[in-house]
Amino acid sequence: MADNHTRSATYRTTRIDGGTTVVTLHGDLDLLAVPVLSVALDDLTSGAAPDLVLDLSPVPFVDCSGLGLLCRARNRVRYRGGRLRLVTPDDDFRRLLRRTGLGDAFELYPGLPEALADGDAPVPVA
Repeated sequence: MADNHTRSATYRTTRIDGGTTVVTLHGDLDLLAVPVLSVALDDLTSGAAPDLVLDLSPVPFVDCSGLGLLCRARNRVRYRGGRLRLVTPDDDFRRLLRRTGLGDAFELYPGLPEALADGDAPVPVA
């Protein structure tokens, strides 16, 4: 496990048996956090078939640069034949995704156990 700090957020990476990497973000996913997080996520999505879970449960705010970061991570993971899951119990974030046309772009889960369970269907963005 590694704790890392940006100007507005903290994140922790944890490697789970089976190759899944969980990144738990704390704080705002905003313009100040994106440069450092971008480097970290680029590194985590650089190999073949990355399996990445981003736990956004403790994130109170996501701005447009944060959405761009998530989209970049999704695109990199898909290009390499991997999987990206987002954990967010926040209805406001789901509404933000829907209103920006990204409602179907991500696998969303209400909690980390659901995201890590094999075979569970993602929670639809309603």
